[in-house]
Amino acid sequence: MQKTLFIFFICFLTQAITAQNAADRSIRDIMAAQELAWNRGDLEAFMEGYWRSDSLRFIGSSGLTYGWQQTLDNYKKGYPDSDAMGKLKFTILSVEQLSKRSAFVIGKWRLARKAGDLSGHYTLLWKKIKGKWVIVADHSS
Repeated sequence: MQKTLFIFFICFLTQAITAQNAADRSIRDIMAAQELAWNRGDLEAFMEGYWRSDSLRFIGSSGLTYGWQQTLDNYKKGYPDSDAMGKLKFTILSVEQLSKRSAFVIGKWRLARKAGDLSGHYTLLWKKIKGKWVIVADHSS
């Protein structure tokens, strides 16, 4: 009986670690794609990492914004051309899977620009919705 329970526990633990690694890899891949999209000046492709919903939350220096479209509009207003956008670099400090369908990411961002570099930190709440990991809340400063 103990041997069966031990084997069950090991299988469960292995499955949990595999799922966590898959979530971590998916999130990192999405953020790498966002970085590439930003650096080629494609804000629409950058926004593919976000939940396409009116319930998306973005918290920045101007306060709280709701909605995917409003967040995109704000990015377009703040970064009207490739010079303003510069080159983005994400540094992921931690990815913590909270459940099978949610994760919390902390990191740093840096924009190298002719007009002067910008940098800060971010916290991202990710959820797996319809089989896809997306950012549902972004606090960037």
